[in-house]
Amino acid sequence: MSIKSDNRHLYLQVIDRLKQDIQKGVYKEKEKLPSEFDLAKQLGVSRATLREALRILEEENVVIRRHGVGTFVNSRPLFTSGIEQLNSVTYMIEQVGMKPGTVFLDSTLIGPTEEDIRRFNCSPEEEIHVIERVRTADGEPVVYCIDKFPHQIFPEPFSYEKESIFQMLEEGSDRKIAYAVAQIEPIGFHEKVSPILECEPETALLVLKQMHFDEMDTPILYSVNYFKADKFSFHVFRKRI
Repeated sequence: MSIKSDNRHLYLQVIDRLKQDIQKGVYKEKEKLPSEFDLAKQLGVSRATLREALRILEEENVVIRRHGVGTFVNSRPLFTSGIEQLNSVTYMIEQVGMKPGTVFLDSTLIGPTEEDIRRFNCSPEEEIHVIERVRTADGEPVVYCIDKFPHQIFPEPFSYEKESIFQMLEEGSDRKIAYAVAQIEPIGFHEKVSPILECEPETALLVLKQMHFDEMDTPILYSVNYFKADKFSFHVFRKRI
């Protein structure tokens, strides 16, 4: 059935129609859409209009286009959070009723880089803890994490029993994380991280870089988390002032 014309651009109407069809289950997750010729004919629009709609839907991670193969419906994110909410990965996984897990890949104590000295306002002699982990949900790898914090924040040997790095730091150092400054960016296939997370070649990643501060505005934790974009989504609440 073709879409009903209204005052909006046709490609916007196509976007809404395809989103509705996906939501209703007309097209299921990971299912291939009809060819551009057939889909344009069904909707009663030109192939140029359809391509523009598909381009935007791909940017929104609703669909994914595989060159020479076709267009597929992306999996819906299982985990979602407001970017303004400082939630741990553990909390996000537990909120959807799944069991969080951790695979520790490496833990080292190194000298600070120039960026570490700037981030933590530390001396060149001070050592930095670096922890490399994979977070799992019901056993499936979903996030690759690199966490860095000064040795003076956590000088004692620490236990890996805690799933949450927040909880481990707060209980072991008596320093409470109050807020973070975050930067998020999408990337494509990552040579190291994508295989670790068992990503398909076309699966994108969301990289969340965060500098965490305690209640005294002291920087205590720097994290770089690679989220599978087909599992996680982030949103932000914006208010006009």
